[in-house]
Amino acid sequence: MTKLYTGKPSPEVLDYILHRRSAKADDMRAPGPDKGQIEQILTAAIRVPDHGKTAPFYFLVFEGEARKKVAAIIAGAYARNNPDDKPIKAVEAGEKFLHAPTIVAVIYRARKAKHPLWEQIMSVGAACQNLILAANALGFAAQWLSRWYAYDDHVRSGLGLDGRDVVAGFIHIGTPPKTQEGERERPVLEDLITYWDGENSINKGDDIYDRDKYDLPDLGFDISEG
Repeated sequence: MTKLYTGKPSPEVLDYILHRRSAKADDMRAPGPDKGQIEQILTAAIRVPDHGKTAPFYFLVFEGEARKKVAAIIAGAYARNNPDDKPIKAVEAGEKFLHAPTIVAVIYRARKAKHPLWEQIMSVGAACQNLILAANALGFAAQWLSRWYAYDDHVRSGLGLDGRDVVAGFIHIGTPPKTQEGERERPVLEDLITYWDGENSINKGDDIYDRDKYDLPDLGFDISEG
């Protein structure tokens, strides 16, 4: 019989989530997870809320020589986009993909469904977070990155993606660095939480997290201020 938890107390899991920290992919070391561990990690990744059971994601796993092929694709894209730069810049751009021993690309694949696509996108984000937590739980460091090449048409084509595919992130996984980084700045909960009663003003975080020098990013659908 399959084990299912809908409210099993686990102080250890809560403590882990409250104190987890990403590690820089540049500082990771080999080894990465073996095949069995990767399958465990990805099995955890797909156990997420998924309205309509659309599974709006799939995974590309890059290890060993496959990473070098992707690095070459990235280098080629950089050279095409920056023809006036020195060739070494393109090489360096590709080499950034080689630091972690294992990289998992989480691809959002829009599915036909009656529910809003936004809900599919949120499910993909949950899959990325589950993936990271599962990798951490197996003792590996992880970092969720996108970088410019996640959006580059040449790289996307080289990976075999089409118009319905979006790179939600490249999750870099490896052995933690010998020296761990300290805590980074986190949001202040009091700026983002309201115990709603229909009367008090709502803490939306605008005073702190809205940046005047930026416009709202393109979400693929209309969004208005206020």
